[in-house]
Amino acid sequence: MNNTEDHVETTIEGHEGLIKTPKQLIVTVVLAFIVPVIIIFLLIRLVISSAIPAAGSDAQTPEAIASRIAPVAGFALVDANAPKVFKTGEQVFESTCSACHTAGVAGAPKLGDAAAWAPLIKEGYESMLQIALHGKGAMPAKGGNPTLSDFEIERAVVYMANKGGASFDEPAEPAAEGEEAAADAAKASAEAPAQPAPTQPQPAAAASGDAAAAQQAEKAPAAQAEQAAPATETAAVDPAGEKLYKSVCFACHDAGVAGAPKLGDKAAWGPLIATGMDAMVEIALHGKGAMPPRGGSQASDEEIHAAVQYMVSKAQ
Repeated sequence: MNNTEDHVETTIEGHEGLIKTPKQLIVTVVLAFIVPVIIIFLLIRLVISSAIPAAGSDAQTPEAIASRIAPVAGFALVDANAPKVFKTGEQVFESTCSACHTAGVAGAPKLGDAAAWAPLIKEGYESMLQIALHGKGAMPAKGGNPTLSDFEIERAVVYMANKGGASFDEPAEPAAEGEEAAADAAKASAEAPAQPAPTQPQPAAAASGDAAAAQQAEKAPAAQAEQAAPATETAAVDPAGEKLYKSVCFACHDAGVAGAPKLGDKAAWGPLIATGMDAMVEIALHGKGAMPPRGGSQASDEEIHAAVQYMVSKAQ
């Protein structure tokens, strides 16, 4: 019996659990709840740790995120019939002139450098304006931005010159096209002489009046033909030619750069006109001497032909 009892006690001891007291049971239950919670929290912390910004960083602010995901380019809808809004001198400088005049590239006078601007200011406002409009040395016409109007260039010249010690007045803004046309019409009507009231012709002068009317009737067709000729010639000029000239060709043909015939110079254009329109168009298309093909533009053959036609019409 003793051996049997000993065997039973040994078996029972071998199958006893680790929890032997109520205290051990309570501790086990609490740890079974807390330990998984701690492990889950550490895993979450590990996952999101890479997205936590450093102290003092504003990389995750709404403004910073918006700037990073903003499109590279934008657009704005503009009413084509709305009056043109001219840029200020400062705006023109920041968008076009600052590339050279901030660092003094290629000898350009720096903004605010009174010593560099003094010789130019001494030459006068008109001289500086002509340089800005038509270019000089390494500086291209209108600073390389042909979309700027002459008035905007004037504003930029005044802005930079005044920063360099000048005291030029701000140029007056040109009137809108509608206002200018109305002003011209009002001026013309004011200058037109008052028409005298018609009077009853005397019987004695009736014959002479009829004779004068007959002479005027004979001269009228000739006068009308003379007036129709220039009108026909003007109508034949494609407006695209004038547009291309004012955006590209003017850089050389306004000032006669590198021997280019000036616009309206009949003596310079005479020999070229004598060669014929086709020959002049070929020179414009393929270049000659210092003139690059198509004047350095991407204009089509039709636009080049129209520009040559426009310049020729100004020299005839």
